[in-house]
Amino acid sequence: AFFANKVEHESRHCNGKGLQRQGSSAFDRVYTANQNCGHAYPTFLAVLWCAGLLCSQAPAAFAGLMYLFVRQKYFVGYLGERTQSTPGYLFGKRIILFLFLMSVAGILNYYLVFFFGSDFEIHIKTITSAISPLLLIP
Repeated sequence: AFFANKVEHESRHCNGKGLQRQGSSAFDRVYTANQNCGHAYPTFLAVLWCAGLLCSQAPAAFAGLMYLFVRQKYFVGYLGERTQSTPGYLFGKRIILFLFLMSVAGILNYYLVFFFGSDFEIHIKTITSAISPLLLIP
């Protein structure tokens, strides 16, 4: 809602009427940042749900909240110079990678239980809970 409100505000400020794609460079930056966030959102939701369901809910929820904060930082950084959005983008990629690795670990654990009867769920949860605070390091 914040991103869409910013796009609408910038569009009305630059063009005067409705949402039009042509406009100032400020409008182009806001519009592009909004589109980038919209395109990354489905991937985020998929890995967040997989990590939470297949591995551990608490670290996945923590990483999800961190990702939302980082996307806000990315968006605000994109409103300035494009180089200001780079730290938010890289930080977001790291969080998506963490969630993806959690999902893979959960899937591997499921197949280990199914085929070999070995359950490493406690170990995986301990490792992900220990690693998740490291996401705070920029």
